Order: sequence, then C-alpha cells, then structure tokens
Amino acid sequence: MNIKQILFSAATLVFVANSMAQKKPNLIIIHTDEHNFRTLSCYQKLLPEDQAFIWGKGNNSNTPNIDKIADEGAICTSYYASSPVCTPSRASLVSGLYPQATGAPKNGLHISEDIPTFATILKDKGYATSYVGKWHLAGHDKYTFGIKYKAGFDDNRYMMRGGHAPYFQLTPNGVKGINEKVAAKLPADEVIHLTDYFTDKTLEILERDKNKPFALMLSIPDPHTPDYAKPPYNTMYKDLNIQAPKTMAPEYTAIKPSWAGGSKDANEAVGKKSFQKQKEALKQYFGMVSHIDDSVGRILKFLKENNLEKNTIIVFTSDHGDMFFEHNRRNKGVPYEASARIPFVIRYPEKIKAGKVINTAYTNVDFTPTILSLMNVSTNASFHGTDTSKDFLSTKNEITDADRLTYYAKSGGWWVTGVTDRYKLVLDKKEKPYLFDLEKDPDELINFYNNKAYKTIRDKMQKELLSQLIKYKEPGLDGSNGSAYILE
Repeated sequence: MNIKQILFSAATLVFVANSMAQKKPNLIIIHTDEHNFRTLSCYQKLLPEDQAFIWGKGNNSNTPNIDKIADEGAICTSYYASSPVCTPSRASLVSGLYPQATGAPKNGLHISEDIPTFATILKDKGYATSYVGKWHLAGHDKYTFGIKYKAGFDDNRYMMRGGHAPYFQLTPNGVKGINEKVAAKLPADEVIHLTDYFTDKTLEILERDKNKPFALMLSIPDPHTPDYAKPPYNTMYKDLNIQAPKTMAPEYTAIKPSWAGGSKDANEAVGKKSFQKQKEALKQYFGMVSHIDDSVGRILKFLKENNLEKNTIIVFTSDHGDMFFEHNRRNKGVPYEASARIPFVIRYPEKIKAGKVINTAYTNVDFTPTILSLMNVSTNASFHGTDTSKDFLSTKNEITDADRLTYYAKSGGWWVTGVTDRYKLVLDKKEKPYLFDLEKDPDELINFYNNKAYKTIRDKMQKELLSQLIKYKEPGLDGSNGSAYILE
C-alpha cells in the first residue's frame, strides 16, 4: 500500500467515524427561571383570549423564535414542575426523580452525587456534555463558579451557583453580579448582561463541539425578579395599559384557600398601592422574555448555518412559573396554574411531527426518561418519571390522554396536587380538599370537590394520587397507607 492509499484509507475512516457520530442526535435544552407560560405567544395562540391576555386585551409579550420551535415540533399544554420552586424542580428535570429522592427537595440544597442524571448517562455514551448558566443545585452562593460536582456535565466552567442580578461586572478576579444602576456607571467593556453572557458562552461551546455528538443545557436566570430588562427591551412594552387579572378582585381573593395565602418563600400578596408600581415590573418582565427569545433566535441561527437543525433536539422549558397578580399573588410556590405549569416546546425534525400539540399531563420528572428514549439511549438507571416518547413520536397532530394523572407537591409535604389534562385535585392537611375543573373554570375559582356530578372523577383521582404518593414515598405521609391525605 503506497502513501496515497494509506492517506485515502485514513480519510475514509475519519469520514465514516464522523458520519456514525452524527447519527447520534444532539441535544440543546434552553431553560429559564420563573417563567409564566402565558408570555410565550405559542401558548397564547392555543388559549381563549381571556386566558391569553389576562392583563388586558393584547397585553403580552411576543416570542417568534420560541414559537418556531413549537411550530416545527411539539408543544405541551399540561406540563408541570415537580415542585414549583427552583431547586427541587431542577433536580427532578435532570434526574427523572421526585425531589425527595434527589437530595435537593428545597432551595439551597445540593443534588445527590450518587444518582444518575441525563448528563451522566449521555457522557458515558460518548457525548460532549456542557452546562451554562444558573445551576441552583449547589448551595445558596451567588455569582460563583468552579462547582466541584459536575452532575455529568463535563464542561461546567460557566455553571453558576445562583443569582439574578441583571448584569455582570467583568473583573480580573472573575465576575461580580451588579444591578442596572451600578452597571450604568461602569465602562461598557466591563459590563455584560447575564442573558447575553450565557448565550455567548453557549455559542462558543457549540462552535467547539459541532462536529461531534453534544448535549448542552443553557439555564438563563431571567425572567426572574428583580424584573429589569436591559435596553432596548426595557422600553419595548412601555405603552401597554396593564389591567388587573380577574382573580385579583376582592370578592375572589377573600375566599381563596389557605395554601394560596402568603408564605416565607417570596410569594407575597399584591396590595392595591403596590399594584401600580408592579405594573411596570410586568412590562419589564415582558421585555426580559423578548430578550430571551432573541437569544433563542441566535442559537437557532447557529444550528441552521451549521447544518445541525435536523439532527439536533432543541427543548425550551422552565423550572416554574410566576403568578404575576393572579389570585393577588406574585412569584411561585402554590398549586395554581401560573405557578406550577411550565412551558415545554421541543423540536426534532428527524422524529417529531411539526405542529404537534400534546395535551396529556406531565411533570418534569418525566423529562429524563423521555429525552433519553427519543435519543435512542438505553440505560439501567431507575426513574420515577415515565418514558412518554411515544406521544412525541406519534404521527397524530394532537395527543390527549385524559386519564393520565401525575402529581406535584410543596417541598416537605405541605400540599400535594394531582393533575390530569382537565382536572386538578389539591390535598392539604390543614385545608379542605379542592377539585378544579380547568375546562369550565380556568381561573381556578370554583371548588367542585363536593359537587355530586364530580364524585366519580374525584374518587378516581384521589385513589390514583394516593397510590403515587405512597409509591414515590412523598414526605408527609403518615404510615404506608397515606392516611395523612385520606379524606372522608
């Protein structure tokens, strides 16, 4: 064999190896924080007008790039956080386990190092795994990096413990979180917005890894409080005339259940005087969402320009929602839709039919087993979540499993919520049970629990919910039969 033949053979082997590698689908997860699902226009299109624009007709943000993922893939209309708080929800997403099994059932805790994550599994399968942005699974520190336990993300240089200041100050010793007032006084080359910073780093990593199988998670700290959007997004929605949601009316807030009241988890009530000020916060929130959407557009552009669209799964989701005045509340931590329901859109041109709508109830506990199955990755790991990939792979335009019940809970076993595509059952040890019919009462104002017409539905849901609580050892149960939540 002469030198030309040797070189040709070597080149052929490299080509074949690269071709085989590219048969493995890539994965990008774009994950936001405290994101109300209604602020994505792909959800607005599926909602009745009064639900799409609860803050007044036409008052909402527009997200053409995130919509593109939904339009070219699938959108889930009943996707929930395992617990509507940052740390437990994130732990469930990466592990496929309910928070009580992750070591991180409450904010500020560390995810257990002995449980598999989708990243540990993909890394073992030869994927380049990377994490960029807010982690919130390694303690309470803010704006610090160098996290020792990587949870399978081999490149975690830009994995930040936590923090929501809108800007970073770039210093010789690293980065420092600062607010917009401090940022305005510093030289422009010393300041960068977190959304921009983490998107920039994501694109650098994608450029590096584009010729091999990769799995990357980008966790953007916005649109979380302090509700400040960088220019020009801070004035993008300045002319909106924000209205109070229907459920903010005194006649409704006076009768809401105890679990909907104030708590120590930054879930404050909205007073009449503060509402005027907080209208401006909502406009900033819309601006942050538009900034995020433009960042998504930058990533989609990279995939297209590098011929990676067809073989890359891209997911957009969040850890929990934001009440933003509904039921006279802000932030999260309650069973209501705006708190616990999260956006979830996914595109995978090779396997997921464009324009698919999935109405079946899921929680992000289902994410890891489902995404691994979509990627045709086998594992011996055990999950609480279910592999729901068949719903995404179906050739039907719309999927609804009306009978599937899943649940989410308050950390520590205060309340638990069983949910299907239409109904929601909230059980609390100190409050009467609530049954909501989300089709007839999307504002969650009417308790149907003692309505005779709902008895069959109620009993069926309660039985299945208690069965799952026992199966997954949900905290707060008295004994093995779940008697703490059994109601007469």
